[in-house]
Amino acid sequence: MKLIIGNKNYSSWSLRGWLAAKQSGLHFEEITVPLYGEDWDEARRDDSLAPSSGKVPILWDGEAVVWDSLAIIDYLADKVGRDRFWPKDDVARAMARSMVAEMHSSYLPLRRSLPMNIRKRVEGVEIAPEVRADIVRILTLWAEARARFGKGGPFLFGTFCAADIIYAPVVSRFMTYGVPVPGFAMTYMEAMWTHDWMQAWIEAAEAEDWVIGQFEEPVA
Repeated sequence: MKLIIGNKNYSSWSLRGWLAAKQSGLHFEEITVPLYGEDWDEARRDDSLAPSSGKVPILWDGEAVVWDSLAIIDYLADKVGRDRFWPKDDVARAMARSMVAEMHSSYLPLRRSLPMNIRKRVEGVEIAPEVRADIVRILTLWAEARARFGKGGPFLFGTFCAADIIYAPVVSRFMTYGVPVPGFAMTYMEAMWTHDWMQAWIEAAEAEDWVIGQFEEPVA
């Protein structure tokens, strides 16, 4: 398999696709394309990116091509078994799938105002009401998942699963912009941040020398 991703410091969807590939346990080749660089317009027209119209991540598995992080999760779950990605319990799995779908389709104010920037730490960010509403909703979901299904480990549903993959960039955003969170959420975020795969991604992001100006500051 071949996984094409963007800059690790900024590309939240690439992080999700990469964590999904790691969770699958399958061998994959990782290819990074610098987003919005001098050659970006040309690079996004390459045959390897054409199926997704230049969006990352995109997974190639022989003749099969999958783009969009949630589609990549579903494709890999089909290959290696659903239980590797989703809670075994039907009730827990129902909530995990709903949380993943909500993250996939919602929280645009949070995404736009607090872009992922793993290397940076920003103090005193003014959080707009619509962004705060997104944060409260996410923390509420995290609290319910942890209270109902998190007794088997430190992650949202106990063991690491698709829900953690999808919310990993949110953890990064909360870290970057110093979003105040209750103790249970900080404990969860620390478990995510210190996960071996997250640490590998963070180290690679810190080693990158690309700077994308539009993602360097929070958006008022």
